Amino acid sequence: MSTATARYAGQLRTEATHTASGTTIHTDAPVDNHGRGEAFSPTDLVSAALGSCMMTIMGIVAERQGLDLTGVTWSVTKHMAADPRRISEIEVAFQMPAALSPKERTTLENAARTCPVALSLNPEIRQSVQFSYEA
Repeated sequence: MSTATARYAGQLRTEATHTASGTTIHTDAPVDNHGRGEAFSPTDLVSAALGSCMMTIMGIVAERQGLDLTGVTWSVTKHMAADPRRISEIEVAFQMPAALSPKERTTLENAARTCPVALSLNPEIRQSVQFSYEA
């Protein structure tokens, strides 16, 4: 079975449907590349996927260790190179609970950096990951 099916909706927009759940996402070309920027661009999705994958893997490790990471937030910032047009860097900034011990922090940070998306991205794409521990 396919992971997703998709269709071109015209005007530089796509619609993809996740086969297993039926969830639909839309993309739009960014304003700086002939689009309207009214939805995630495909490269925005790559960036968001990196942060989400890192969080998912940390969540798996946390559950295994009896830690609750509910409410952890993060932001991603994508940087593009011009020639050829491509992602040059993805910054991910996590806001983590201050109560985590140094050992727990190290374990979770290592888990994040070894998520499948992080390991699948071209090594030329710089992955800058920050962890802030706040109350």
